[in-house]
Amino acid sequence: MFNKFSKLVCLFVVASLLSLNVATAQAGLISTEASIAASRAVENRALIKAQLEREDVRQVLAGQGLTAAEVDQRIDALSDAEVAQIADHMGEMPAGGGAFGIIVGAALFVFIVLLITDMAGATDVFPFVKKAN
Repeated sequence: MFNKFSKLVCLFVVASLLSLNVATAQAGLISTEASIAASRAVENRALIKAQLEREDVRQVLAGQGLTAAEVDQRIDALSDAEVAQIADHMGEMPAGGGAFGIIVGAALFVFIVLLITDMAGATDVFPFVKKAN
């Protein structure tokens, strides 16, 4: 009786194992270019997300009606080629509004330096500044 029962159990176990759909792992070589491209895509996505996490950028996006979650989903939906194109152009984009902002900043810096030196009595540029004695 035990012998018949053990045969029945063994047949059931073998049949159940054969009916399982077991996925097999396949190992293969990948090229150096493919490995570099994959790591570059991850780095580019991280760069874009880091720029979009700035508070001023988040405010502009919120003004356009986008939430942070929607922006992250859209970035994740981009292809690797699109992400690479955006990341490449980020280095070319002017920071701070271009040459006009640089000129205004430099003029403001020169004005403040001359104002301080005029108040200290080292220069006499502005007639409205009271000189230190």
